[in-house]
Amino acid sequence: MPSSPIPAPLAAWHAVAEARDPAGLDALLHDDCVFRSPAVHTPQEGKELTTAYLSAAIVVLGPTLSYRHEWYDASSAVLEFEAELDGLTIHGIDMMRWDEDGRLTEFTVMVRPFKALQKVMEKMVAELLG
Repeated sequence: MPSSPIPAPLAAWHAVAEARDPAGLDALLHDDCVFRSPAVHTPQEGKELTTAYLSAAIVVLGPTLSYRHEWYDASSAVLEFEAELDGLTIHGIDMMRWDEDGRLTEFTVMVRPFKALQKVMEKMVAELLG
């Protein structure tokens, strides 16, 4: 973990993830935030879509989500995570960027192995279409 103080947007994301409460996303996400999913080819643009994806991820992965390592600078972060879903260990990274106002402008998720990604996709579709 870097020795510099954790940037406010990163601390805010950790608070949302630890509480498993998407209520904090409204203040954290920029109106034009772009979400890049490991399962959807096109970027999901806008606060509403980003909120929907991150809220579903909090429900699907949140109960077992654990951040293992993180790297950050003044305007971006990469967080390595693990979670468990139906007996499968999911290994992935969250990459985020924020603007000078501390609001997330980009959130990209990558997940491995493929079998775990398939399980995440199955659960996320169910949650999003709920």
